[in-house]
Amino acid sequence: MRDPGSVTPFEPFIDGIDFAEGPRWRDGRLWYSDFYQHRVYAVDMAGNRETMVEFPGQPSGLGWMPDGSLLIVSMVDRKVMRWTNGVLTEHADLNSIATFHCNDMIVDAVGNAYVGNFGWDIFAGDVETITPADLALVRPDGSFEVAATGLLFPNGMVITPDGKTLIVGETFGAQYRAFDIADDATLSNERVWAGVPGMAPDGCDLDAEGAIWFADARGGRVVRVTGGGEVTDTVTTDSRVFACALGGADGRTLFALCGPGSAPAEVAGKAAGSIKQMTVDVPSAAHG
Repeated sequence: MRDPGSVTPFEPFIDGIDFAEGPRWRDGRLWYSDFYQHRVYAVDMAGNRETMVEFPGQPSGLGWMPDGSLLIVSMVDRKVMRWTNGVLTEHADLNSIATFHCNDMIVDAVGNAYVGNFGWDIFAGDVETITPADLALVRPDGSFEVAATGLLFPNGMVITPDGKTLIVGETFGAQYRAFDIADDATLSNERVWAGVPGMAPDGCDLDAEGAIWFADARGGRVVRVTGGGEVTDTVTTDSRVFACALGGADGRTLFALCGPGSAPAEVAGKAAGSIKQMTVDVPSAAHG
């Protein structure tokens, strides 16, 4: 297991971020949301950053429909928005499912979106009041339903390349849960995919060997775990890290989205966050 301790192979990529989330590699660029700059950005490997969407709310999870439309989670008003040809419209209002802010999202090949939410007001500071959350399934036409229940802060998610398995990280459950995906996008056969005791799995990505790289929001590191819970790599960062994604031309660049904290008072308007990069051995599942 690689664990460089105080020596990190991460190098700077870009800075000037308030709080970055939802990283996705697409068309030669890393896309991400910045909660408090209210924008979705795309940045190429040379560090050239472009504002793609100026967002009236607080953007988070990202994913694309088959027609190229971008779905964006609007956290505070608990909606999924759709950005098509420069026009932003409401795709789904999840207030009847989400019990606090919506957050991360994964979109499948035909446009079904799975959307998590906090479950309770994490900023109130009382972890004893943790409330399990429901995972929403938003269909391509914008209709929605509950896909799974009882998740302890569902966060980063991946779908296996065959489209048959959804794996969901539980930040306050210290584990990944897996579900079978039926032809109608409903979920069944819930089971623990991997336990990560003592860690807080946040944003994540799947590699070509079926392992997950995830940001440990508690430990200031990125971790690679396989099904069953074997940790193969742990790489520390010099700040807290809240999401990661694989990308680059060959899928072997791991991007880590870092910042001094997650609460608005810690980061909003301060541009103290950054994205770091390192090279890994196994490419992303998309490049495998």
